[in-house]
Amino acid sequence: MDRLIYTAMTGASQTLGRQAAVAHNLANATSTGYRAEEHRLRAVPVRSTNAPAPLATRAFVVDASTHTNFEPGPLQYTGRTLDVAVEGAGWIALTMPDGSEAYTRNGSLEMSVNGIIQTRAGIPVQGDGGPISVPPDVKISIGKDGTVSVVPETGAQNTVNTIGRIKLVNPDEVDLVRGADGLFRTRAGDAAPASEQARLASGYLEGSNVNPVAEMVTMISLGRQFEMQIKMLQTADQNDKSATQVISAR
Repeated sequence: MDRLIYTAMTGASQTLGRQAAVAHNLANATSTGYRAEEHRLRAVPVRSTNAPAPLATRAFVVDASTHTNFEPGPLQYTGRTLDVAVEGAGWIALTMPDGSEAYTRNGSLEMSVNGIIQTRAGIPVQGDGGPISVPPDVKISIGKDGTVSVVPETGAQNTVNTIGRIKLVNPDEVDLVRGADGLFRTRAGDAAPASEQARLASGYLEGSNVNPVAEMVTMISLGRQFEMQIKMLQTADQNDKSATQVISAR
């Protein structure tokens, strides 16, 4: 009886967690560069430190791991100069306030009032030697390798100057972890080396890799699974009451 209760109770609890993850994915189905999150569950036997060790008659359902789907999303043409999308594998490096690096696929960039290239959230993009500063009164272009070039809007307009290069990295996916801010970092917290193979598409943005239809099907399946686990708890309660009545009658 107690085995049924343990399994159904913890299964229902973890199913709610999976539903929250699916809801989060659906909420970000249109977020630029978003990577879908998946939760994987497994059964773990309840063990005791008492001697002799009791039989493993109970099991918990636990969230074994949080998996990120790193499949690329669709490229969407915008024609905007500061919109870039990573083609294939790779990430755009950002300089965090504490000096560490974080990585994103969201290439919707802008310039701060001081001319620093940054994300919409105000986080500077990492260049060769730090943040990239753009002088005033220039036209900006970003090359496939991340090179940022400017052309003066007045004077010698045929003069092209390179002012920096966006740092592109391509660390092993198993070494990347998602932070609470939605940005990715290396598991050890170190800065990933620059990648010469990573490429950018200027004037494009990468869409989310969330499949809304698949997520809705998963949400419905999880809802039915939760109902089944609650019914198992109710069945266990009814069986316990029936057993108690039989014992009392004797």
